Amino acid sequence: MPADHHGTFAAGALELESGAKLLGAELAYATYGSLSAKRDNVVIFPTRYGGTDADNEYLIGPELALDPARYFIVVPNLLGNGLSTSPSNADPSQACSQFPLVTIADNVRLQRRMLTELFDVNQVKLAVGWSMGGQQAYHWAAFYPDDVENLAVLCGAARTTPHTHVFLEGMRAALCADPAWDLDDPQAPPLRGLRALGRAWAGWALSQAWYRRRGWEQLGYTDLEDFLVRYWEATYLGRDAWNLVAMIRTWQSCDVAANKLFSGDLEVAMASIRARALIMPGRTDLYFPPEDSEIEVAQLSNAELAVIPSDWGHYAGGGRDAADTAFIDGKLAALLQPSR
Repeated sequence: MPADHHGTFAAGALELESGAKLLGAELAYATYGSLSAKRDNVVIFPTRYGGTDADNEYLIGPELALDPARYFIVVPNLLGNGLSTSPSNADPSQACSQFPLVTIADNVRLQRRMLTELFDVNQVKLAVGWSMGGQQAYHWAAFYPDDVENLAVLCGAARTTPHTHVFLEGMRAALCADPAWDLDDPQAPPLRGLRALGRAWAGWALSQAWYRRRGWEQLGYTDLEDFLVRYWEATYLGRDAWNLVAMIRTWQSCDVAANKLFSGDLEVAMASIRARALIMPGRTDLYFPPEDSEIEVAQLSNAELAVIPSDWGHYAGGGRDAADTAFIDGKLAALLQPSR
């Protein structure tokens, strides 16, 4: 369902984990529903790689677990996604390739400021997200353990693994191999690189089983090449190359412990999470496989592992398949029931 409100939180010069400053930082957000008188019905639902608040609406609506009639759902847009401050809209001194590294921790601290300063909110009923949104949800629960009651991570992780780092490095290399990249000119985008990135990404987002059963036909594409051109190439041709690289850097640097609060100690960071946690990897996800989620769940004090039984790969968590979404929604509804 569409948002009730869109807004922008102007944060000024944002101090980053790296020691640099993001000038004129702005956080774009959307809200669904109304804040209760007690300010105790807030759901924070950050966006994914390349996504915007509208892409989160598959889990928001009447008769769903995230029902705006019950919850005040706040969807902050990831820095770098083109709506919040990004290489494509940054201060001229930080535009395009000059954009500084922004971490997941930087995003979450800014989101916390937004909730506190705009809505006078500290308590969060649920921190939830898919993919990079799940990384942010993990950080919310670790950074603010007294204030986050429930945590749901859909196809995400607390720390980017070496395998995922290498996958992302390949995506960045495919994009940046285009000679146009060296021009650093938003008026001359690396179109060949964007097409190459789309084709490279196609083999990672969806599983071998999905391709084996010709899943593209379910989506209405005539053949595999049609799918690659009209979906994957078209998707990335519609995005800003510098934004894509900025978000890759954010994803690669994701580590819930790599910050001033936990000084690199993952065990301490994970032990700090007191929220009731629901960790939901996709059975065939190539980025965040269930084996990695099992390791993280073992480090949490009150967590359930619920594997999405899907052949949609990473997309199992992203609203592409009705059965997958219904499975996720049912698990979220159970999580949001009062503790017994």
